[in-house]
Amino acid sequence: MNPSTPASSAWWSPSRHEGRRPLLLTRNRIQAAIRGWLADEGFTEVDPAALAVSPGNEAHLHGFATEAIGNDGLPRAMYLHTSPEFAMKKLLAAGETRIHAFAHVWRNRERGPLHSPEFTMLEWYRVGESYETLMADSLSLLRLAASTAGTPLLRFRDRTCDPFAEVEHLSVTEAFLRYANVDLMASVAPDGTTDAGQLGTQLDRIGLRRAADDTWSDMLSRILSEKVEPHLGRGRITILDHYPAAEAALARKVPGDARVAERFEVYACGVELANGFGELTDPDEQRRRFEAEMDEKARVHGGRYPLDEDFLAALALMPPAAGIAMGFDRVVMLATGAPRIDDVLWTPVP
Repeated sequence: MNPSTPASSAWWSPSRHEGRRPLLLTRNRIQAAIRGWLADEGFTEVDPAALAVSPGNEAHLHGFATEAIGNDGLPRAMYLHTSPEFAMKKLLAAGETRIHAFAHVWRNRERGPLHSPEFTMLEWYRVGESYETLMADSLSLLRLAASTAGTPLLRFRDRTCDPFAEVEHLSVTEAFLRYANVDLMASVAPDGTTDAGQLGTQLDRIGLRRAADDTWSDMLSRILSEKVEPHLGRGRITILDHYPAAEAALARKVPGDARVAERFEVYACGVELANGFGELTDPDEQRRRFEAEMDEKARVHGGRYPLDEDFLAALALMPPAAGIAMGFDRVVMLATGAPRIDDVLWTPVP
């Protein structure tokens, strides 16, 4: 708490806690219900370690760095993970087939109504099953959350979504054409490589700002956040599928179309809730993608994270699988109608 902030306005003040407590108890009920559903589906709950040699290798994710001091007194660079993904995939390589975790994860440079530097990620994996199965899982869990909270609608500010209505399925290409009048695939070659100049021309045409050094990925993100996402999950859940392969560093490419990957996201009320993949299991291809991501991180942010060599080695043993990460706190927000993520965290980050 800032020294100038009155104690009466802190989250731990009795009056504030009294108002937040019903939301927090609903959070507990939703978590218990989801645990029960996953247990009924044959999942084993695991508890991945938060300390890792790499926080993740996506260019625009920022980890929290620390040091582990060994018995010899020497420091070793470590990170708090941005996702339990690497650890959980090692468990799949070890022989687990259906696992889930409610994992605390940490992401720097992220704070706002929908973002906390520390939050809870619900992640689960199915070995030998398609990523479409995870779409059905997501829908079941969102309906379960709403039912447990006793609400027919998910809410975020003035937006509502009926999780029990028929789901809207859109490819990223379809969504960009519908909501931004942008032909995204015109800027993607048959082998999946991208053309920033072509996409930049389309941004100029629709009047969306761009910087001279914007990459293709930068421009895609701007179109998605400013033109597309506000329309997704309005009235009913939207599943946004077939992301460009260049935006899916951990996903398999769609058989027969190298331009797109087996990646989808789930939206309700314009809010992204989950990110799922048909998992990439080729360690050589994964290394190439990670190195490209870290090259981009170095270019934009002036630094890079190490690769988790154990993770890359484990990929050689990992069977075909589908995996998904869901922002649990956001699900609770929408099920309770809370306007800010801090409202549904038992102890918000200072």
